[in-house]
Amino acid sequence: MSFSAQAIADHSPNRLPAWALFAGLIAAAGLPIYIHAPKFYVDEYGVSLAALGSVLFGLRLLDVVQDPALGWLSERYRTHRRGMVAVAAALMALAMLGLFGVVPPVAPLLWFAITLAVLFSAFSFLSITFYAEGVAKASRLGSAGHMRLAGWREGGALTGVSLAAVAPVALGAALDRPFAGFAAGFAVLALVAVLAMRGQWSARRDISTTTDWQFGVVLRDSVARRLLLLALVNAAPVAVTSTLFLFFVESRLAAPGLEGPLLLLFFLSAAASTPVWTWLATRYGAKPVLMAGMGLAIAAFAMAATLGPGEITAFAVICAASGAALGADMTLLPAIFARRMAIIAPDAGAGFGLWSFVSKFTLAFAAVTLLPLLESRGFAAGPANPEPALELLSVLYALVPCALKALAIVLLATTPVSEDTL
Repeated sequence: MSFSAQAIADHSPNRLPAWALFAGLIAAAGLPIYIHAPKFYVDEYGVSLAALGSVLFGLRLLDVVQDPALGWLSERYRTHRRGMVAVAAALMALAMLGLFGVVPPVAPLLWFAITLAVLFSAFSFLSITFYAEGVAKASRLGSAGHMRLAGWREGGALTGVSLAAVAPVALGAALDRPFAGFAAGFAVLALVAVLAMRGQWSARRDISTTTDWQFGVVLRDSVARRLLLLALVNAAPVAVTSTLFLFFVESRLAAPGLEGPLLLLFFLSAAASTPVWTWLATRYGAKPVLMAGMGLAIAAFAMAATLGPGEITAFAVICAASGAALGADMTLLPAIFARRMAIIAPDAGAGFGLWSFVSKFTLAFAAVTLLPLLESRGFAAGPANPEPALELLSVLYALVPCALKALAIVLLATTPVSEDTL
């Protein structure tokens, strides 16, 4: 590497590059796992799609219990937050190595469940802690602090997602075991990110705030409830397309081998769009700009429903457009929610525990519903599939997200958002 963790941490007075790097680490362990892990275990170990979907959904049910506990732990032992973050990052790295870099020592489905349980638990703790810490950080940045932090944070997250999404495919040309190489690279990233962020974790608690980590303060607020519902509906289209992306390219477009470049185009478009969405939001307001991004997503998904074998150029355009739309989602909606938390619960992790659960639940729900449904129509990984299965794949990949995005636009339009404090 041509840079050090210290250089990243000291790059700016506010050390925002360190926040971007840590966001990239967390993001690399989230969405890309839903893209790669099911197909990897299908191809390598012959595990059924339905079984993998059930495991992913079961792990999300675990979050109902553990996310409140992890958030309470983060707040209760805040004086030890730096050390707890380091331990959680180490566990996440080890779980990633176990998931992709180790031949399962037990039944592959059981190993899949064990390693993902550890990985997602560490992911949950880090996500909750990171976003809760961001509320205090944004308040120290002054005017437009939430939008400024969101630009760095979500830009870093999208960069991390981009790299993690394409790394296993890109490494396939150089390594016999590209997924093992990806896992090793992730472990290195975890070390660098933890070192870069080591001075950013606040150990001081405001004595005027409650020490109880409860959902009530968030759920009693009508705007926060609407924003959480909006996050649930708005994240669902991304969950659907992420779950089915590799299968759509390989089977519907009959373009095996192009998954990596198309994923890279999608996520790089998202990352490149974040400063544009941030600038537009500060100029015209987050709400109308976010609605425009949602409209762009609908247009892109609708085009995808018409595609068939070999239509790669058209799908590349769709990837660029839908990726740019994702940039709006990941930059603006978290900033809106974080600002609301700063008003109603500035020292509570509950809101971010709920936010984390919502995003993960949509991914798991997509896996547990879509994968078994496709399998019931005779779909199997590979280019050869019956036409009814391919038609269903197109409907699920393209038209279902259109309907969900339309509902998200309605919800956003009817949700009061304070523009002057973002």
